[in-house]
Amino acid sequence: MQMLLLLPGDGIGPEVCAEVRRVAAALTPDIVIDEAIYGGASFDAHGTPLTDDVLARALSSTAVLLGAVGGPQWANAPRALRPEAGLLKLRKEMQVFANLRPALCFDALADASSLKREVVAGLDIMIVRELTGGVYFGEPRGIETLADGQQRGFDTQVYTTGEIERVARVAFELARGRSNRVTSAEKSNVMESGVLWKQVVTALHARDYTDVQLDHMLADNAAMQIVRAPTQFDVLLTDNLFGDILSDAAAQATGSLGMLPSAALGEAGKPGLYEPIHGSAPDIAGKGVANPLAAILSFEMALRWSFGRADTADRLFAAVTRALDGGALTRDIGGTHSTTAMGDAVIAALG
Repeated sequence: MQMLLLLPGDGIGPEVCAEVRRVAAALTPDIVIDEAIYGGASFDAHGTPLTDDVLARALSSTAVLLGAVGGPQWANAPRALRPEAGLLKLRKEMQVFANLRPALCFDALADASSLKREVVAGLDIMIVRELTGGVYFGEPRGIETLADGQQRGFDTQVYTTGEIERVARVAFELARGRSNRVTSAEKSNVMESGVLWKQVVTALHARDYTDVQLDHMLADNAAMQIVRAPTQFDVLLTDNLFGDILSDAAAQATGSLGMLPSAALGEAGKPGLYEPIHGSAPDIAGKGVANPLAAILSFEMALRWSFGRADTADRLFAAVTRALDGGALTRDIGGTHSTTAMGDAVIAALG
């Protein structure tokens, strides 16, 4: 039995996940859908953003799909109990170390980008972000009071050879099924972890992937290149922090954060974690105007990477394309469709 665990979370999460449930019911009625509270909603109900029960259900599922997490009402909660801490714990416990973030510009949305059409037309980047290491998880970290009364905040950027090599291998393997090019982004000019990153990626390439073109680029230059000439990239490999930043920059080039899904993968046979990369958007929560396509396309990625249903994933992707080409656009991409109306358009386009 294949099972999808939906964790709608906070803000617009429940609204976009409701459309995933409707699309899944129409497309894959044999997939069992479970649902649980998570994030700020779980903190309010249980005092923790991720209960042991929900974590156990996640680990026993085929795939987990998140809606969104967080909001201003939890800003003063202890850091270890904030909604975002639940997300980090979920990633860590599921051991999903490779975050796949496609930045694809649908032709119907080329004019919705903040960049010129001729710059973004044909854009198709796969960003591979290391997800369970780096500065978000490194120790020591904290805020301390110095002898003179000032405070100092510190976080530690840490990577091991094994952590770098396993995510780099994912990037090289993906490139072989695309345009066979990997760009590895780091800050080896000023960071020791960046030096190690570059060394490990270079060594792995020389040992196992000489058929793939490998380029190295400093992360700040990569940010500039994403807004200057984004179509130069095929697979963009980077660490946790830079991947977080660069994927959001690439997202805006596509027209809207509301369009972009993501997949987080671990070892073969383990459940994957899927989520739209937009936030909880509390300013529009409950208004029925959120774009559900990033969540729906996250389900498309789950079909492809966790459920082993590439043909079904292709069918869903084609339906999204047809819906957009037919003028189904939510407010963030220049239209007037509601969240539910966009879900209706995708379901109708399934044929």
